[in-house]
Amino acid sequence: MMVFRRLSPPLKSTPGHLLALALSVACWPALAQTSSALQAANPDAPSTGIPLALPPTGSAPPQDRPADLAQAREIWQRANERVAEFPRGHVDLLRWEAKNPGDATPVTGGNAHPAPLDLAQALRLSLRQRPDLFTRADMNAVEKAAVQVEYARHVREVQRTWIDAVSARQSWRHAREVWDATRTGSELGRRMVVAGNWSKAKLMREQLTQASAWQMAVDAQSAALQSQERLAQMLGLWDAEAVSQMGERLPASLPAVPARPTPGEGITPATLESAVLRGHPLLDLQRTRTQRELVAVSPGSRAAWTAAVDAALAVMPEPGATATPPHIANLPLLRDHPLERAIEAESALLRAASERRSMARQAWANLQARHASAVHAQNVVAQLQAALEQETLLRYNGMLQSSWDLLASARERMQSLDAASQARRDFWLAQADLQALLSGADYASPDPSSQAGTGAAKAPAGH
Repeated sequence: MMVFRRLSPPLKSTPGHLLALALSVACWPALAQTSSALQAANPDAPSTGIPLALPPTGSAPPQDRPADLAQAREIWQRANERVAEFPRGHVDLLRWEAKNPGDATPVTGGNAHPAPLDLAQALRLSLRQRPDLFTRADMNAVEKAAVQVEYARHVREVQRTWIDAVSARQSWRHAREVWDATRTGSELGRRMVVAGNWSKAKLMREQLTQASAWQMAVDAQSAALQSQERLAQMLGLWDAEAVSQMGERLPASLPAVPARPTPGEGITPATLESAVLRGHPLLDLQRTRTQRELVAVSPGSRAAWTAAVDAALAVMPEPGATATPPHIANLPLLRDHPLERAIEAESALLRAASERRSMARQAWANLQARHASAVHAQNVVAQLQAALEQETLLRYNGMLQSSWDLLASARERMQSLDAASQARRDFWLAQADLQALLSGADYASPDPSSQAGTGAAKAPAGH
């Protein structure tokens, strides 16, 4: 980590320094007002609280059944007259009523759309909070290399946090649409009970489906808000209203997956390992130092060390026996300090290079797998679900399937879209990991939860 050096001499008790100190004390209130850090750390600084808007819970209780056949016929006729006004019958009617409630609260906010917060802008904002990631003219090669590695790690973390925030908000929208479909089915079932065409048991199954979808929507909303807060922390945003506005500025979805994965510009799979080795600035310095240490050792000394190691390994106990490390008893060889430094440097370099090459293979394999999963979810699963929903709609219009079949098909399509967006998220996370590796950071193993198909979780089936 970079340490700020004091470039000026220590403060002395001279009239000039006392005057400067007096001016700084006089200007302190103005500086305090303009510092965002001082405002964020001030317990008296106001922060506008944003209320948490959760979807409404539960369903309206079913009304009593009609008292006689005439009342039931009248209720059924009124319902049919309203249904006939919409192309898709019950489903369109209920959705129109949901969008046009009599006591709806008007949505606040202006019509102006703020500029989207893309990844490049998020990175620039985050770097304002990290002065230790700037290289300076007075740094030596080792210090610059250390900053380069830390910078690559920071870029990766910003990318992963931004990707998670965008993907979580999209999953939240999908979960709300699934919940909206279950709410429509539950309301339709309630009206069927009122008309006397359904039992309360069927309605309760629809209400249980709605309750499960409500819980999924709330969980998705919580995950989206947590991802948003993590991104706000990296950007140095502390006001609640500013954090909420930042969430609204995030893109609606992640960029589309490219036609084929590539390791990087000008890099092929055959040259990926070489690029990863060259991208680590400390490894190059370590290689130079190791080469210098090896040159200072004679070939005879290295041969003697190799023979001593082979002899110690030959008499080492078999695995499962007493854990005894190998032993070398050649004291003159062990007291050869140039040889010791050369062997340690060579071993450390071999471990570091092997790890970097292994990381390159892992990152490339993971990127290819995540790309294939994203393409499969988008071009196969999502398209099949869309075609199935269209077929269900045709059969519904032909009175071959019920309204609940159509709503269930819509729920399944939204769940497949969410699974496709999660697969797209995993691809861009893998891409960020590979780019960080090429820039000098270590490889971050993929999150096991992201590979478990969390986006494909389904609500309980309805009617």
